[in-house]
Amino acid sequence: MRRLYERLLTGNKQWAAEKLKDNPDFFKKLSLGQNPEYLWIGCSDSRVPANEITNTESGEIFVHRNIANMVVHTDMNLLSVLYYAVETLKVKHVIVCGHYGCGGIMAAMENKDQGFVNNWLRNIKEVYNKNSEELDAITDIKTRGNRLVELNVIEQVHNLAKTKIVQQHWKSRELEIHGWVYGFDNGLIKDLEVSYSDIQNVEPIFRYDI
Repeated sequence: MRRLYERLLTGNKQWAAEKLKDNPDFFKKLSLGQNPEYLWIGCSDSRVPANEITNTESGEIFVHRNIANMVVHTDMNLLSVLYYAVETLKVKHVIVCGHYGCGGIMAAMENKDQGFVNNWLRNIKEVYNKNSEELDAITDIKTRGNRLVELNVIEQVHNLAKTKIVQQHWKSRELEIHGWVYGFDNGLIKDLEVSYSDIQNVEPIFRYDI
């Protein structure tokens, strides 16, 4: 029986052939390096591919993904990606993009033991707890979950603004951070209109003397 993963290798050959047909220099150009203007911090959900839903090409978006698009101050993986994106690649925009119907968000709203994942979901539970008055007033579970998706994105944008990495670059050049949510029902991205381009909206206790 043919191994299922071989379908991916076949698909890769087809994709490469199509790219060369459209542009014979496509891979030659890619091999010269990358110069993205955007860092995308998204959810690991397989239905939310950054390039596809934004109609962008390879090399245009630098991507980091984890469960529920979190920005955790102890996550060395995320912080390393952020540092490289702003320090080396000189991206101009950092986008946190969540999505409605997020499984990580819904799991965090429950009290079910999720094993090792409990440690990660704890961060989302903190966002819920911070906004419990608003969320508890929403009786429909799906609607409550979708609102938590939005509130979680907003919180992660705030968390980005609290990092020294971002604040240091605000001192020397322009850098904007944004919060978006993608919807499966219509394929559209909603701009939550929460963004930072300087330190003014960061609480004083989180401002570094740089």
